[in-house]
Amino acid sequence: MSNILKSLTYSSKTRFVTILDEMNKIILYYNFTPVEDPEAIRLWQKNLCERLDLKGRIIVAEQGINGTLGGNIDDVKAYIKEMKTYPQFKNTQYKWSEGTGKDFPRLSVKVRPELITLKADEEFDVFNSSDGFSPEQWHEYIEQNPDVIILDARNDYESDIGAFKGKNVIKPQIGAFKEIKDELDKLPKDQPILTYCTGDVRCEYLSAYMTHKGFDEVHHLKGGIVKYGQQYGDDGFWEGKCFTFDNRLKLEFSDDSADIGDCIHCEAKTSNHINCQNIECNRLVLVCEDCADNMSVCSEGCLALATTG
Repeated sequence: MSNILKSLTYSSKTRFVTILDEMNKIILYYNFTPVEDPEAIRLWQKNLCERLDLKGRIIVAEQGINGTLGGNIDDVKAYIKEMKTYPQFKNTQYKWSEGTGKDFPRLSVKVRPELITLKADEEFDVFNSSDGFSPEQWHEYIEQNPDVIILDARNDYESDIGAFKGKNVIKPQIGAFKEIKDELDKLPKDQPILTYCTGDVRCEYLSAYMTHKGFDEVHHLKGGIVKYGQQYGDDGFWEGKCFTFDNRLKLEFSDDSADIGDCIHCEAKTSNHINCQNIECNRLVLVCEDCADNMSVCSEGCLALATTG
């Protein structure tokens, strides 16, 4: 490979690398389904991904499976084909996006008590989720019901760079999904509520919990932001960029994707997340590229610690 690159001109190298990137994809998926032996599934998934040289993260629980993987497109297709051989995962839906296995530092396959960490105060039927809306149904519903409550089920740093537009959009200031439980106490149970997240796993899980808690009508966005953005781009009710938990940090759905976040230093519009350079802090913050060149920390206090440390 290195000899081939050395023999190419700069423009040819650029095109060659682009072609290689186009041969790679990232998939996002989940499936709420009973799993009798999560540890056996973990071992199967780990061996399968290592054999196909796929990188990313997979969570297995008694409630199902949730994963994000990247790699060569043929290997990703082989993975999906293998998944279809397992009855419980046969009907899993996959969301495709641009990216490579290099967007993940390694492969991580873990068993956890919950597929999504909500830490509910009581048991509930995770398989009894509310009716989901397709991107078309979601779009049409907001058009016809502009006052509807729209609940973002993501963390605050995610909604800082992208969110749905509406008169009653709620973006909880939370740093972990489990913290959203307190936000539900502020919502009316007798009004329709739409809830969304990146790929639908958190909001479908949340809709089951909200149904258990007595909310009359909750609809989650099937396929999440990713599916809606792929269909409507930036011409619908979505605005900004979609945060991702990998080295990409964000997805854009068109060339018209707006920067809606505010730099913590100069308040310029940006979608550029960085981790505070003060290792003891490591807070994920929005810093525009101009400020990042001079101050890659979240505050003057952290700057002093980072400089002296």
